Amino acid sequence: MSASGGTKAIVAALVANLAIAVAKFVAFLFSGSSSMLAESVHSLADSGNQGLLLVGGKKAQREATPQHPFGYGRERYIYAFLVSIVLFSVGGMFAIYEGYEKIKHPHGIEAWYWPVGVLVFAIIAESFSFRTAIKESNEVRGNLSWKDFVRRAKAPELPVVLLEDLGALIGLILALVGVSLALATGNGVWDGIGTLCIGVLLIAIAIILAAETKSLLLGEAAGIDEVKKIEQALVDNDTVTGIIHMRTLHLGPEELLVAAKIAVQHDDTATEVAAAIDAAEERIRTAVPIARVIYLEPDIYNEATAAASNSPTKTPGGSDPTH
Repeated sequence: MSASGGTKAIVAALVANLAIAVAKFVAFLFSGSSSMLAESVHSLADSGNQGLLLVGGKKAQREATPQHPFGYGRERYIYAFLVSIVLFSVGGMFAIYEGYEKIKHPHGIEAWYWPVGVLVFAIIAESFSFRTAIKESNEVRGNLSWKDFVRRAKAPELPVVLLEDLGALIGLILALVGVSLALATGNGVWDGIGTLCIGVLLIAIAIILAAETKSLLLGEAAGIDEVKKIEQALVDNDTVTGIIHMRTLHLGPEELLVAAKIAVQHDDTATEVAAAIDAAEERIRTAVPIARVIYLEPDIYNEATAAASNSPTKTPGGSDPTH
């Protein structure tokens, strides 16, 4: 699955959330609805999150330096992780606090047409943003289910925007239900309950985002399809007769490191081996264009060494007394 920054989806979400945040806050001022206040802070947090994603994408484009020889591709993972923290602390925790206060000190909703009108507007705007995120995601997710796409995507931006937009739509519905029940019963407690539900929802989404981006920060291997393509490209059954072991690692969403110990013929000359390595690297880059950093070590195939090296808990390329 090719990586994609999803810039269009991020910008669409940013514009929608800024407009919605202003509208929600105005509705809160006129109505006193805690759900509207929680939702305005939610939209403001989401706007900040989209800003963080754009900043991370920009910083990730910096050239490699002697201090960071593999570049800055992981900046996108760092900023995506910050998004989950902002969503948890600013959005979720504030909504829970505001909901608790409203339940403890309930008061009615004034000028009901403001919150209802703004919520309907917000649902339409968020639906547009969500539609854009879905459209961009469909271009890169292939045959993966939505759950697998969120879990396996190496570019964090689209899964983040998808989950944020989904959470925003559900949160708006919860706010609308809370406001409607408060208006129907004349009891402001329902508004507080709706606000609490919004907070729990935001915290749940933040935890999911944190778990997925943490995995990316730790360093994930290439996807199953990419690994198969690399393995097929490596072996030419002429000079390169097999793969003793191989490791892959995403240096960023669009940059992959490939390190492998390859089996060569025992009577090949150094010139032949060097030419075979160059050819193998070219085949890998053709098969998987994001494989930009490739290290290949030639060796004579040894069954015991290969079996030991295939375990990810073993250190590949370690000294072997049989050599």
